[in-house]
Amino acid sequence: MPEAIRPNQRWSLDFVSDTFGASRRFRIPAVIDDCCRENLCLVADTSISGARVARELDALVRLHGKPECIVSDNGTEFTSRAILKWADDNNVDWHYIDPGKPQQNAFIESFNGSLRDELLNEELFDTLDDARRKPALWRHDCNNVGPHSSPGTRRRPRRAGRSNAPKGPRPARLPEPKPQIMKARPADSRHE
Repeated sequence: MPEAIRPNQRWSLDFVSDTFGASRRFRIPAVIDDCCRENLCLVADTSISGARVARELDALVRLHGKPECIVSDNGTEFTSRAILKWADDNNVDWHYIDPGKPQQNAFIESFNGSLRDELLNEELFDTLDDARRKPALWRHDCNNVGPHSSPGTRRRPRRAGRSNAPKGPRPARLPEPKPQIMKARPADSRHE
């Protein structure tokens, strides 16, 4: 797939899921702009249909403009009539990756890994309100705060205990001194 060289050239979509409370599941549709790696959407809910995804896409188009192309897997939400109609009505090309080939949607897969490592594996979600609020805060930090704040790169939130100092080469370790073996001096006749 050709590289996205300008914003709104290509968006990538996927779902991430987790649990809250007594093993109740929630899902989060994640949307990123492949050019600038900006996270456009993280909305958690217990049930997200194709019609709901279409409504979220309408909101994103109002905020960011219309993408030329959207890339997703073949999940039922993305192959639903509501999504097919949305793509046709908005004149947006929808590209489905091959089944079992997540590397074809590498940007969103990488983003999902960061989302899981930095948020979902680190936080407990007691209620659906938590599952909605915490990803929204993380999304803000991801796009606006942290050491990756240069234009055109995805930004990560700063974690406690991490230094903002640039990472450079590590100083070379000095070799440990070899133990000195003391040799006995020859006996001197004057000291006998």
